[in-house]
Amino acid sequence: MAHQGLHQSQKLSQSQVLAPQLRQSLKILQTPALELRHAILEELQSNPLLEEMPMDGVSIDQETEASDPERNGDSDGTPDAKDEMRFDNDFAILRKLDEDWRDHFQQTNSQSSFTREDAERRQHFFDSLVSETSLQEHLLAQADLAEGDPQIREALRYLVGSLNDQGFLTASAADIALLSSLPLKSVQDALELLKSFDPPGIGAANVQDSLLQQLKLRGQNDSLAANILRNQYALLLRRRIPEIARKAGADIDEVQQALEEIASLDPAPGRRFGEDTNRVVEPDVRVEHDGERWVINLNRDYIPRLRLSSTYKELLAKDTLTTQEREYISEKMRSGKFLISSIEQRQQTIERITKEILKQQNDFFEHGVARLHPLTMNQVAQAVGVHETTVSRAIANKYIATPWGVFEFKFFFTPGYTAQNGETLSNTSIKDRIAQIVSEENPAKPFSDQDIVAILGEKNVKIARRTVAKYREELGILPTNLRRRYA
Repeated sequence: MAHQGLHQSQKLSQSQVLAPQLRQSLKILQTPALELRHAILEELQSNPLLEEMPMDGVSIDQETEASDPERNGDSDGTPDAKDEMRFDNDFAILRKLDEDWRDHFQQTNSQSSFTREDAERRQHFFDSLVSETSLQEHLLAQADLAEGDPQIREALRYLVGSLNDQGFLTASAADIALLSSLPLKSVQDALELLKSFDPPGIGAANVQDSLLQQLKLRGQNDSLAANILRNQYALLLRRRIPEIARKAGADIDEVQQALEEIASLDPAPGRRFGEDTNRVVEPDVRVEHDGERWVINLNRDYIPRLRLSSTYKELLAKDTLTTQEREYISEKMRSGKFLISSIEQRQQTIERITKEILKQQNDFFEHGVARLHPLTMNQVAQAVGVHETTVSRAIANKYIATPWGVFEFKFFFTPGYTAQNGETLSNTSIKDRIAQIVSEENPAKPFSDQDIVAILGEKNVKIARRTVAKYREELGILPTNLRRRYA
């Protein structure tokens, strides 16, 4: 009889755990140039064996070889007798394994490239970095300068915390009063105060409310534009201009001017504080034509060039370190070598991927967005000889400067279609053609999606009407009836 209950069993399982150095290597590969500089400078502060080379210094490989005891001495890293005879200066034995290492060599080795002036320049660099201001920070800064009533100030904080990315309230004043245990009057007063803040239209319940609020701040609360927003909003969304004119008792020209006033308002006042809107984009790569050929230039301006300090080789040559000190130096040396290698590997990988993009998308670089071809990361990965995930990591959050502007690397990877003449076109190219067609249409008789299908068909691009509609919406182009303008 079989017994049921607890029993022991053996199970063989396999899991992948990334070593710290591998995680660091992947992080370096994924990080854009500006952020990478910050990370490298932090490593410089924590690893006394690393030094920053001058821009016109010896190459990384040369410096690593010249200053690496494991290459120039015995296989175990111990300097040979010839090396010991070269050093006559006495070096104090370092007993502390912390920042004193760096301070000591700043004082005893005038040849070290890491000087106090370098440290001050780095600190100035950190102090000069400007972080983005969020919508909440922007509003709370105004709240600190506004109403002095403690309850209203507290209510303002709850209100600011209840805004979505567009700047609209996600809860009513009554709900916030209940949640915060504050008087409803205080919350209502705080809401009126919030609506006077910058950006105009903030704190509204919806788009219609926000647009009316913006007109009010402009002193146009009784204008035709405000009247249309209040009373003909549904017709406005469908752009039924003749009906709007009839109901508002105005002629079409007046309505057209009012709609232009409404169009100048911001339908999402909090959006400009969204992610990446204020971030400076520094291209990681520049692709330029020198008159004869295309040239790829990697941005090395923001990536410090590193080497291993020869000072520690000299210290090891005295052979007076304790086991703990020797282990510390060996560990920092391995860490420094791996960092230098990872940075160089990062640059080589990005350069190889860029070369393949230039090869596959040569028509884009020659003629512009309309000639962008379909391209997958797998295609590039196979050509470069790396895994597809490596390509994905290498291009993440990185930009490439081209004669046609600065684009994210991922811009060049897009599916597409094969035209009837055999030409391959990316989705981005087709969208660009749709945008061009719409820009050249007669505003009084705008093209329908089916018209656009026909025009693309004349250019050997055959796609479905629903695809045109999808791309048009992604481009933010309104439907035909909303694009029509009345003379």
